[in-house]
Amino acid sequence: MTNHSSVTEFLILGFSEFPELQLPLFTFIAVFYLMAVLGNLLVIGIVYADQNLHIPMYFFLANLSILDISSLMVTMPKLLAILLTQSNTISFNECITQMFCFLACLEVEYLLLTAMAYDRYVAICNPLRYPVIMNKRVCVLLAGASWLTGSLEVLPHTITVSQFSFCDSNVVNHFFCDFVALQKLSCTDTSAIQIMTFIGSVFSVFTPFLLTSASYMFIISTILKIRSREGKKKAFSTCSSHLTVIVLLYGTILGLYMQPESGGSVKSNKLCTAIYIVALPLLNPLIYSLRSKELNVALRRAIKGRSIF
Repeated sequence: MTNHSSVTEFLILGFSEFPELQLPLFTFIAVFYLMAVLGNLLVIGIVYADQNLHIPMYFFLANLSILDISSLMVTMPKLLAILLTQSNTISFNECITQMFCFLACLEVEYLLLTAMAYDRYVAICNPLRYPVIMNKRVCVLLAGASWLTGSLEVLPHTITVSQFSFCDSNVVNHFFCDFVALQKLSCTDTSAIQIMTFIGSVFSVFTPFLLTSASYMFIISTILKIRSREGKKKAFSTCSSHLTVIVLLYGTILGLYMQPESGGSVKSNKLCTAIYIVALPLLNPLIYSLRSKELNVALRRAIKGRSIF
């Protein structure tokens, strides 16, 4: 194979290092995958049906649930097929599309969580003007900008990788078409895309992180100025769910991409990535449903027999 045009398909290794664990891994991932999809669908249904939840916080939460389902659909069906049937081939175009969708979902999540941090900042630091600032138009613009910007940010990387030459092998040592794994396969000089990735990460990862951190610095400062203990508790409870999700996301990402490269770390990195992809979308609705009084009330109302659709 001399260039990308002669590569018609890739072979995804999946978890072939653990042949005896194929069925247990399939069962484990399938159960958590279904639970995550159903949990997020439930959140979307409740937010859509309950008029009391038609506020910015739950509008963004519904967007986050849609994003979680989308990210699961990008990688999990193919992984389950590999584990169950060992059908590990994927066409070149499908592979590049999968890589684009996965990266786009990751970028959109950073931006959505940043928008949610801004929503919490306005709610706590400027509560009297909250209905004016966070009106319906602003919420739609913030959500739409997150989806559009996240997708456009990864487009140059996707186009560049699609033009790579793959001379030595078409075997992807991952369970999906990972951006880094495809770079390692290429016999093209990847220095340009590495620079592009570094510059892009400043805007797509560090900037949202800094904006989110700045929002919480103001939030914490405002909460500490509240005199009553009950007032502090109430203010903190309005952003505790979002803060928990933020810590889980950035903590997991740092854990995945700060590991030293070695044979052992590749295996552990694949397992950690699989857990991250399927566990975070499951944890998000659980965290919000456990910590949100309004969502709890709406959920209990739905369980008691009222249709959520």
